[in-house]
Amino acid sequence: MSKLPGISGRDCMNALLKAGFYFKRQKGSHMVLRKDTPFTQVVVPEHNELDKGTLRAIIRQSGLSVDDFLKLL
Repeated sequence: MSKLPGISGRDCMNALLKAGFYFKRQKGSHMVLRKDTPFTQVVVPEHNELDKGTLRAIIRQSGLSVDDFLKLL
């Protein structure tokens, strides 16, 4: 398992955009990204640095592996 870097919510969003997600909406600091096929919706907090557990949960919900996600950064 790869070690996760400390990244911001904005960097996480940019990596998910490269993976085919699109920006749906934002309320406060929570950005909602969506992918239609297969339907997946992920909420990314817009923080300066995401906690490791939060980042790992976002990656798991997106359907990507950690290594694939790191390549998108």
